[in-house]
Amino acid sequence: MSKMLEKIKSPRDLDGMSYEQLEQLAGEIRKSLISTVSSNGGHLASNLGVVELTLALHRVFHMPEDKVVFDVGHQSYIHKIITGRYDRFSTLRSYGGLSGFPKRCESPYDCFETGHASTAISAALGMARARDYQNEHYDVIAVVGDGALTGGMCYEALNDAGNSKTNMIVVLNDNEMSIAPNVGALSQYLTRLRISAGWQSAKQHVRHLNQIPVIGKPLYRVIHGIKKVLRSLVVRDNETGFFEALGFEYYGPINGHDIEEMEKAFRQARYRKGPCVIQVLTKKGYGYDKAEERPEAFHGTPPFYVETGYRIDKPQSPSWGHIMADTLADLSENDKRIVAITAAMKLGTGLDHFAERFPDRLIDVGIAEEHAATMAAGLAAGGMRPYVAVYASFFQRCYDQMIHDVCMQNLPVVFLLDRSGIGGEDGQTHHGLFDFSMTIPVPGMTVLAPSSSQELISMLRWSIGQNGPCVIRYPKSIKPVQQQKTDRPFEAGKWLELKAGMDVILLAVGSMVPKAMDTACILEQHGISTCVMNCSTVKPLDEEYLASMPQNVQVYTMEEHMLAGGFGEYVSRYCLDMGYNVPAFCYAVRDCYIQHGDHERLIRDAKLDAESLAEDIYRKMKGENAGGR
Repeated sequence: MSKMLEKIKSPRDLDGMSYEQLEQLAGEIRKSLISTVSSNGGHLASNLGVVELTLALHRVFHMPEDKVVFDVGHQSYIHKIITGRYDRFSTLRSYGGLSGFPKRCESPYDCFETGHASTAISAALGMARARDYQNEHYDVIAVVGDGALTGGMCYEALNDAGNSKTNMIVVLNDNEMSIAPNVGALSQYLTRLRISAGWQSAKQHVRHLNQIPVIGKPLYRVIHGIKKVLRSLVVRDNETGFFEALGFEYYGPINGHDIEEMEKAFRQARYRKGPCVIQVLTKKGYGYDKAEERPEAFHGTPPFYVETGYRIDKPQSPSWGHIMADTLADLSENDKRIVAITAAMKLGTGLDHFAERFPDRLIDVGIAEEHAATMAAGLAAGGMRPYVAVYASFFQRCYDQMIHDVCMQNLPVVFLLDRSGIGGEDGQTHHGLFDFSMTIPVPGMTVLAPSSSQELISMLRWSIGQNGPCVIRYPKSIKPVQQQKTDRPFEAGKWLELKAGMDVILLAVGSMVPKAMDTACILEQHGISTCVMNCSTVKPLDEEYLASMPQNVQVYTMEEHMLAGGFGEYVSRYCLDMGYNVPAFCYAVRDCYIQHGDHERLIRDAKLDAESLAEDIYRKMKGENAGGR
């Protein structure tokens, strides 16, 4: 199937190819992308759109001597394929296989690791400055999607780079759609740039005058001198002025599926002085009709049938995000103060369900979590009830805003942290393992972790009546969510006993509650009477229950979070301060980054599965050495 592709061991194997051969190679790469992602899941639409762009980059620039930084990194699959990793590409996102993002430990061609948006220009500028400080000579390129330019960090970097006049290249991959349709003035601006091709054509014809003997160069200088006048006639409102005002030379827009045209622009950019922006126009999902028709659905997709585009493991029950969104919509029927906020993740967070019923009360701020948090604070200060739905790993990006703008004013903003805990195949940049340590120390913050869909619904209903900040975290899992059969209304600071026992107490949080129940069953088989507590309120603690714990019972905490700064440490410190029975052990993720792979396999590696937990508790109960756990 991939006769040419199998021969590509490094980018230099592309050098002798004709454009016809490159077109054939691009077709083979797309087939490989579709085959692997349909089997393993991953980011398909964005990669299908940058096949020719990646080939052109590697033909003109000489990686790894030259450096390319992919913003977000999810569109680096082709880069991996042509840099000696094609023979392992079938392992993409699998446990022990290739990462779905650039990894420095994976290849010298991956010069910088990315996973979150809007970081590439800053990183590339830093690398370019390192080059200049050390008197070295190579090119540094940042490949940035138009969606990433909705993140403010890009503009901080553009402003710095333009002011410093550092030699670097920014390739703006303009596919008119990042994860979701782009929002705001920037998207409109880029649209106007796309229609300014008339100016680009005219500029090329003027440059050709240089080739005319005798009169060519003087004539070129005359016309070049009135370039601004010509531009104002051809390009409405001097559209490219945005980048040029920042100190960047602008090239484009260029057809991002025309390798030859891109190569010309890249070669020209190599020999200029100072920073430049090259805008290339690509089509997300290019070459696979299902992805072209529904690019959002194929941004990050689970395994699917190639013929139909439908996912293989269609869930039989709603996801946590959809339960959240449907409940929020139900509450909005009777409360016009509720506003939902997303940072370019309407589908991922489930808020598309909310938007179907209340389109005017969903605000998509783009990839701008910092702005989302402070804007939510403003909404709350103005009398509204904002709910900010964000991936737990992306919540890290608005930490200062959460403290300074929301919590210090005790504003009723609810942060809904999707994909908390160990995320799975996307790896370390997408695990949500730091939110407890971010939020527990903040005065006035309430931190909740439901273990069931009914608990999530109860928490959302409870939150509407509260007058302070709150975090509700829940996992990625779309498996059927266990329903708790109880009429007990949710009350912050009160835990629920799920199983009575006299020898061991398991204090479990959120996704660890089912595992605690399974652990208890195993321990009971060995004669150990086990109590399981559903600690749905991480902060405030159930101080009344902790005070009532018997002193002769061993206590263990369980959480899908880092040990440092987590629930277990919080409970231990409180019990120590109060002179209570301190937990014998805190089960959590140790001081390491979790890699990518199947969720359950990663849970086993972290020794947070029921079998590992039961074995370790049994050994501790018997006074044996439990292997340093």
